[in-house]
Amino acid sequence: MILERLFRPKPAKIAGQKLYAGVVSQARRPDFYSQYGCPDTVEGRFELYSLHVVLLLDRLKQQGAGAGTTAQALFDAYVSALDDALREMGVGDLSVGKKMRKLGEAFYGRVKSYETALESLPDESPLTGLIVRTVYAEAEGAQADPLVAYVLRQRQFLADQPLDSILAGDVDWLAP
Repeated sequence: MILERLFRPKPAKIAGQKLYAGVVSQARRPDFYSQYGCPDTVEGRFELYSLHVVLLLDRLKQQGAGAGTTAQALFDAYVSALDDALREMGVGDLSVGKKMRKLGEAFYGRVKSYETALESLPDESPLTGLIVRTVYAEAEGAQADPLVAYVLRQRQFLADQPLDSILAGDVDWLAP
């Protein structure tokens, strides 16, 4: 009984894992690739996963200690999944650390860039430019406007969801 309590994951960790599973499910929706023209590549998927994690982090920002703990657990689940993906792709143990550092720097850069772009609203041009440079970096001539509109709708949709539900790991996503 005592050992079970000691080794039981904390609620925030469980919530972070559930939130990340929802991110993966949402980012893998075929509409992003077939209708929005997002590149179906390792980099393209990284950008969509990152975008959705950023949207959740934006929702949790400045919502108290519980939200901060859940946001950290979401980030930890995301990093763990990136590490697992690199290993599954055959990256050697000695190279994983270097690659994870690069991915971590890229993610932190994305978070800062998205924060700045979202703070610029209602001017959508910084967000559009960011999405063109990141999500559509490999897709010449892709139109970012539909994805920008989705991001704005999704951000509002997340803001309208009860914080307690999100802190429990339960989040709804709009269809692309």
